[in-house]
Amino acid sequence: MRILEFLGICVVALLVLLLALFLRRRLLIRGGGTIALQVRVHKLVPGRGWSAGIGQFVGDELRFHRMFSFAVRPKRVLNRRELIVDRPRLPEGPECRPIPDHWVVLSCATPDSRVEIAMADSTVTGFLSWLEAGPPGSAARRPVAAPRPAEY
Repeated sequence: MRILEFLGICVVALLVLLLALFLRRRLLIRGGGTIALQVRVHKLVPGRGWSAGIGQFVGDELRFHRMFSFAVRPKRVLNRRELIVDRPRLPEGPECRPIPDHWVVLSCATPDSRVEIAMADSTVTGFLSWLEAGPPGSAARRPVAAPRPAEY
């Protein structure tokens, strides 16, 4: 009988955790200004280290929340005033597994580090428009325009 009680408690706990993940994701998406994207969180193994998540636009920031995380705070925050897009490219080699084929990888620079972001080709235009729509005075940090898919 105790085994059944233990299994019942485990099932209920698992359902509560899944519900928490679902509600967190729903609250992020409900707020509006969100996109699906992936961010390379580490480069220990070439082509690996991508983390799927939700990008949330809040003022001058793009906040990256991991898809499968209980964290309330974003994993990474990118400021529009500091972000420079160096070049867009298609996923290469082992990157093709975690990144869908219609997505584009953007190599970006911040004052502190480099970051790679992957997003759908249709989302890149909106993302670059958001970067260019920054406040006056940030014209020196204009991003590089994304080439058309045929040019990749």
